[in-house]
Amino acid sequence: MKKVVNDIRLMIKVCDMYYNQNVSQQQIASGLNISRPTVSRLLSSAREQEIVKISVANMDMVKYWELEKKIIDIYQLQDVVIVDSQSDEETLQCELGRLAGKYLEYHIKDDFVVGVSMGSTLYQTVSQMSGVSARNVTFVPLIGGMGNIQMEMNANSLAEAFSRVYQGRFVPLHAPARVSNSMIRDNLMKEESMEEVLRMEECLDVAVVGIGGLNPTSAPMVTGYFKEEDISFLREHHVAGEICLQFYDCSGDTFPYRNQNNIIGLELRKYRKIPCSIGIAGGKEKIPAILGAIRGQYINVLITDAQCAHALIEESYCDLTDQKM
Repeated sequence: MKKVVNDIRLMIKVCDMYYNQNVSQQQIASGLNISRPTVSRLLSSAREQEIVKISVANMDMVKYWELEKKIIDIYQLQDVVIVDSQSDEETLQCELGRLAGKYLEYHIKDDFVVGVSMGSTLYQTVSQMSGVSARNVTFVPLIGGMGNIQMEMNANSLAEAFSRVYQGRFVPLHAPARVSNSMIRDNLMKEESMEEVLRMEECLDVAVVGIGGLNPTSAPMVTGYFKEEDISFLREHHVAGEICLQFYDCSGDTFPYRNQNNIIGLELRKYRKIPCSIGIAGGKEKIPAILGAIRGQYINVLITDAQCAHALIEESYCDLTDQKM
C-alpha cells in the first residue's frame, strides 16, 4: 500500500481526475481499481509534497474570519465583513466601499430589486465595482433628493450609477428627502408619480445603506434639511445614529425622534423585512450608530472596520455584565 501511495505518476493522475475533471473519489477508486481511502491518501500526499497547491481567492475578504464569526454569533447577524482600520476617514470610506462592492458582486443575483441609500461610502462602493454578472437587476433609491449634498452622492444618483454598472434598470424617486411635517409627507406619498418606486421599495431583495451619526460631515449636518434647533434636540435626546435621515437611539428606538423622521422614502421599520439589509460604516465615532442599527434590526449584514468590530465585542461583554448586576 505504501508503494501505491508514493507513486508520483498515480498521484498526479488522481489529482488531475479529482481537481481538474471533477471526478468523485469513489469514481476514481472504481476506475483505477484502488480503494477510496487510498485515493484520499494519494490526494493528501500530493498536497504534502506540493504537487498540488490550494489557494483561496479573495483572502482579503476573510482576514478577520474568526472576529466576523464571533460578531455574527453575538448579534445574530447574517454576515459580517471586516476591513483594516485606517488613520483617515477618506481612506477608510474607500476601503469599506471596495469590500462592499465585492460583497455585492457575489450577493446580487438575476432579477433582484436593490434599494440604495446615499452618502460618500456608497459612492466609493459603486465607483470601484466592475465585472458584475447579475442580469435584469432593478435599483431604487431609499430616500428622495438630498438638499445640499453633492449630486453624485444622493440616493437617486447612486441608484442610477449602480444600474449602469449592472446594465440594469433604475426607478427614480422624485421628491425631497425630508418635509416639515407628517401631513405633507403622507400627501406626497399618495402622488401617482410615486406609485412605482414605493411599490418597488416594498419588495426589495437587498438594501445597501450607509449608517450615519451627527459628526460634522454627516448627512443631517450637510444637507440643509435640519436647523440648529433640530440638531440640538437630537443631541439632547441622545440620538445614536441615522439611516436615510431616520434617527434612532442606542437600542434602535425611533420613537423619541418621530417628529424629525418625516422623510420621503422607505420607513425604517420596514427594513426589518428585507431579506438582505447591508449596513456600511466604520470609525470609532460610528460605534453607537452601528449598535443602534443592529439592535433595531434595521440591518442584518454589517461591513465595518476592525476597530468598530472589537468595540462591538467589548460592548457585548458590557451588556452581559449589566445583566448579571
